[in-house]
Amino acid sequence: MAEKILIVEDEPTLLDTLAYNLQRQGYSVITAADGWEAIRRARADAPDLIVLDVMLPGIDGFEVCRILRKDMSTPILMLTARADEVDKVVGLEVGADDYMTKPFSLREFLARVKALLRRVRLIREEMAASTVEQGEEGPLTVGDLVIDPRRREVRRAGRPIHLKPKEFDLLLFFARHPGQVLTRDQLLQHVWGWEYDGGTRTVDVHVRWLREKIEPDPKHPTRLITVRGVGYRFEG
Repeated sequence: MAEKILIVEDEPTLLDTLAYNLQRQGYSVITAADGWEAIRRARADAPDLIVLDVMLPGIDGFEVCRILRKDMSTPILMLTARADEVDKVVGLEVGADDYMTKPFSLREFLARVKALLRRVRLIREEMAASTVEQGEEGPLTVGDLVIDPRRREVRRAGRPIHLKPKEFDLLLFFARHPGQVLTRDQLLQHVWGWEYDGGTRTVDVHVRWLREKIEPDPKHPTRLITVRGVGYRFEG
């Protein structure tokens, strides 16, 4: 089956151009022209990738991304007409996987789409291989944390903790490698995918989010320890 891409763009000419070129590459394309429609289409059609403009009628792309990240890990490529570094940081912090500033070349756009979709395939293959190797992996207990890989649930002191999909993947990887110093590049490769090129700041942002949910005192972490100049270590 053709991989499905949702394009969210309120500029008709750009929307048509992107859709046409993606379809020529063999992708199945669905579209939305405002933020609320984007959320409805994403939840109803379960696309493999979302191309999301920042400036949209209704609610902007940042808010759309923030809402979708609560219940899905679909990769999101954000588009903006501004080159502000602040925009890029906000986009990453709300959960975007990649970021392009208008105007951009179609060749680069198609390359970014291809790389994101390839990353998704690699992650799925690694997860499938890991499942086969580990068999029916039961819950992992780390202190007062219980991490259930099959149900994708986390409890702290018996109480459920809501994690975004990528937060869960990151925590599970840490829990499978307790006491090991893991570099940001290692985390990017194993959690985000081998060809991820969005930068190591993504790791730092997700670690900060995890600390807010699993640490007794996020400002003085005792579980997710920063190893200065290298990466992070997860203490049991």
